[in-house]
Amino acid sequence: MSAAKLSADLLIQMAKARRTIYALDKNLPISTSRIQELVNETTLHTPSSFNSQSNRAVVLFGSEHDKLWDLTTSTLRAIVPDDKWKPTQDRMAMFKGAAGTVLFFEDQDAVKSMQAAFPAYADRFPGWATQSAGMQQLLLWTSLELEGLGANLQHYNPLIDEKVAATWDLPKSWQLNAQLVFGGRAGEPGTKEFKPLDERVKVFGA
Repeated sequence: MSAAKLSADLLIQMAKARRTIYALDKNLPISTSRIQELVNETTLHTPSSFNSQSNRAVVLFGSEHDKLWDLTTSTLRAIVPDDKWKPTQDRMAMFKGAAGTVLFFEDQDAVKSMQAAFPAYADRFPGWATQSAGMQQLLLWTSLELEGLGANLQHYNPLIDEKVAATWDLPKSWQLNAQLVFGGRAGEPGTKEFKPLDERVKVFGA
């Protein structure tokens, strides 16, 4: 369908559908192959500066997903005081109770190659890569929600970076950016409050 036949209202409705849902289970409403397809499509079609295509992703299902949250738990257990451990332990169990996780990375080799090719913008490429990673996270998160899943975005990097790279034998140039936990919806999102738009948006010349 051509862009001319689409309404921006559809995009806004999709954006509204994307919410943080923490109560997840291992019952997926769609196949793992469909989820892989969504990861592939969002990887291909997320914008990137100078078409640098620096985004990378790792999809973990089943025992591989459990392994991620076990290693995250052990990492945090070593640094969280005993009197504060119970809430952290419960949070880790909640994430492990989901069906899978998508790990998002930025390939630093891709960033460095763009810096070398366009030295006038060298200092900008790391930030641009992070912006592109954020766009893919939003696009995939929204896609999963529209397929009936729930998801929440986590950031346990850089604490788990070395263990993740070693466990799944990932290239050293892949820098972990975020972890999207997904699964069957076992709860609903909380109420979202909005700050006044007049504090956030300014319009001139209209």
